[in-house]
Parts: sequence; structure tokens; C-alpha cells
Amino acid sequence: MIFAVIMVLIVVGSVVFHFLSPWWFTPLASNWGYIDDTTVLTFAITGAVFSAVVLFVAYCLWKFRHQEGRKAAYEPENKRLESILTALTAGGVIAMLTPGLFVWAQFIEVPEEATNVEVVGQQWLWSYRLPGADGQLGGADNRLIGVDNTLGVNPDDPASGDDVIIEGGELLLPVDKPVRFLLRSIDVLHDFYVPEFRAKMDMIPGSVTYFWITPTKTGTYEILCAELCGTGHSYMRGMVTVVTQEEYDEWLTTQVTFADLAS
Repeated sequence: MIFAVIMVLIVVGSVVFHFLSPWWFTPLASNWGYIDDTTVLTFAITGAVFSAVVLFVAYCLWKFRHQEGRKAAYEPENKRLESILTALTAGGVIAMLTPGLFVWAQFIEVPEEATNVEVVGQQWLWSYRLPGADGQLGGADNRLIGVDNTLGVNPDDPASGDDVIIEGGELLLPVDKPVRFLLRSIDVLHDFYVPEFRAKMDMIPGSVTYFWITPTKTGTYEILCAELCGTGHSYMRGMVTVVTQEEYDEWLTTQVTFADLAS
């Protein structure tokens, strides 16, 4: 009976903690509110199943507790019960996976008007490359990295000259404009993550991964590395500021281009 009471208290405490906990989402600042909706739905389904299972076990402990003269009934198989449990389990899994598939389909379908912004991760620094006046990013290759070309930009690509280079500085993005982050690592695994944007992706050496967002609120947000990348992992942070289009255009004209660095 003591264990039955403890299990009931665990369920009650878990539900109370969930609704009163301060560990909720950071304010949403992008189009990916779908991520929040999917997470809440997953919590609801798994929380309901957790509560039902634990309370059922507590009920069984109370209902079938030891009593003098009572004998246990032996029932090795119950096809009806097995069928019900299998159907409920399958239904729960489908209910959790289906919304995620729809969100993932939107996550990988980048709008045609999205601006490409390259993010380069290295121990333990964030660098960025933005398109210049031509609106295009030049080519890049980790094999081209050197003392005078720390991001490995291809100097023979005509589109590279006006690319804006930001090494370890603050990134600015225009509000309400879709952005595709092209993610590249030059040493180990990293993960580009801005909690308020609700989107992140691993950065794999030798590959270019991506995700896209549309910033919806002006403000300054912290960039984190969400993949353990070495002893300085916790210090690999940066800042991204979402501003108006006019402020972004003005800021862009003050930045250094690849041609400036090369000269």
C-alpha cells in the first residue's frame, strides 16, 4: 500500500511540476511555432500514457494486495487484452509521429526568396559569410583554408569578391525575411542553435547542412553550440540581432568583404 501511495504521489507531483515549472520555452521569434505545437502534443500524449500506466499499477497494488485465503488466477494469455494494448500503442506512436512529418516537410522546403547565409563553426568560434551586392555567395572549400583565408572562400569564383565576411562578430538579420543557413564546420562536429528560432542543425566536417527560418521579432538572441565539441564547448556562443530591413542594409555597407581582406 505504501508503494501504491508513492506512485500516485509521483503522478500528481509530475503533473503539478509540469504546469508550474519555470522551464518552459523561450519566447518564439521565428515562423517555427509548429515546433512548439508538436512538442506540446508529444508531452500531452506521453504524459497521459505515463499517468495512466503508473496509476494502473498503483490500482493493481491496492486491488490485488495480499489477503488471507485469496489465490492468484493464472492467465498466461489474453488475446483480447493484447490486441487492445497493441492498438493503443500503435495509435499513440502514430499520433506523435504524424505532426512531426508534416513539420519536417516544411522544415526542408526552403522558400525560393530565402537569402543564403553561411555559418562556419570551429573550435570555439562562430563566423559568417553573407552575399554582397550580387546576392550570391561564392564557392568555398575547407581545403582552401589558410592564414589569409580562414573560411576557405574560393578566390577564383567571381561571386566571392563582394561576400561579406564576419569572423567572431555579431550577425544581423532582417525581420520577416526568410533566411537559409548553410552550415559548415572546419574541424569537429558543431550544432548551430538559437533557442528563440526553434530550429537547429548539426554541422558535419566535409558536408554542408542547412535549415531555414523567417525571423518574426526584432531583438538580440544568443547563438549556442548544441553539440559537444571540446573543452571550450560551453564558451562557443555568439549573438544574432534581428533588425528592420533599413537597419540591415545600412549595417551591411559597413562590413568587410572578401575582396577587402584579400587586398
